[in-house]
Amino acid sequence: MKTPSSLDRLVEALRVLPGVGPKSAQRMAFHLLQREQGGALRLADAITHALQALKHCSRCNTFTETDPCSLCSDPDRDGGILCVVEMPADLLMVEQALCYSGLYFVLMGRLSPLDGVGPREINLERLLQRATDGMVREVILSTNYTVEGEATAHYIAEMLKARGLQVSRIARGLPVGGELEHIDAGTLAQALLERKAV
Repeated sequence: MKTPSSLDRLVEALRVLPGVGPKSAQRMAFHLLQREQGGALRLADAITHALQALKHCSRCNTFTETDPCSLCSDPDRDGGILCVVEMPADLLMVEQALCYSGLYFVLMGRLSPLDGVGPREINLERLLQRATDGMVREVILSTNYTVEGEATAHYIAEMLKARGLQVSRIARGLPVGGELEHIDAGTLAQALLERKAV
């Protein structure tokens, strides 16, 4: 049986979401059509509105409706410290920790030569301009501890240190409340290597 082209189009549209394969996209499509038509209309409207209203902040590169964004406009933030993160979700996680009062730069990705993502695709020129604006004293690299995140942090660190900036990297190790018997060997090894005096 041939499925209607409009259904195929909906399934293909849903497959652009990360982690959504053909079966999941098909289940979602059927759910929206059969049980959540009102939700489907709200979803379509929210996506359309977001695409029209959101833009990149000219200072930190995150998504915003106003330029500069509310964080970059906040006079209480420390403009001398710049935290570099991969994605807006990472910025939100740092903010939720309530331990950082500086400003941000969001790369919108990470270096991944195998996927065709190089320095231009993750806005490293904009980061360099932002970091060397005369206000920034320290850049904290808060990219993920993946192979790509590590490569990105290394590349940025070399680029910024060559221009005389102080560069630091977030620490890694045991999670708060974690028990040694449940920690993977790599995390435990890194925690031992990065131990500090008490």
